[in-house]
Amino acid sequence: MLTVCIQAGGQSSRMGEDKALKPFLGRPLIQRVIERLSPIADELIVTTNRPDDYAFLDLRLTLRADLKPGRGALGGLYTAIASAAHPIVAVVACDMPFASAKLIEAAGRLLIEEEADVVIARVAPRAERAGKSEEGYEPLHAVYRRETCLPAIEAAIDADQWKAIAWFPHVKVRILTPEEIKRYDPLGLAFWNVNTPEEFAEAERITLSLPRGGQG
Repeated sequence: MLTVCIQAGGQSSRMGEDKALKPFLGRPLIQRVIERLSPIADELIVTTNRPDDYAFLDLRLTLRADLKPGRGALGGLYTAIASAAHPIVAVVACDMPFASAKLIEAAGRLLIEEEADVVIARVAPRAERAGKSEEGYEPLHAVYRRETCLPAIEAAIDADQWKAIAWFPHVKVRILTPEEIKRYDPLGLAFWNVNTPEEFAEAERITLSLPRGGQG
């Protein structure tokens, strides 16, 4: 059983407006992300501290506010996993227009088959271009085992750590190989965050050029 948690708690400072609610080809971007991932979700959660702004979304999903306010990405990850009702949790950022259900499903299978606690991609070149600081990991397009990850994250928060991956040394992390990623994300778009108006417009152009409005 899989919980999919979409995080909509970022500041969107480079976009100049809320990325999750910005129209993407005529509809809020978060609605596109939800529609891409809802077919694989037994439970769907959106984390936001402004639930009224998201009241228009599917009534079947749950809105959750931060359980660890002011703790950045690590606090957001804690909220996502703590709020889940199911033992396996996929956490995805709201600003990923090409978030891949196929890749999430494959990661979930690996987590079970290999008894891992986290199944995650590490894509350093893209991370460097995007200015990320999580050593190339993609914690907001990854799958987590709730039972083992939640206490490890809580311990990291209690130790005043801030990085979303600060607790990785205390759990079993399975890194997806480039070949595995390419198998389920052949165009290499799944981990693309749109952070600026220019990136947003480029993602729209790419979407229009793809069959069925984007890869599966």
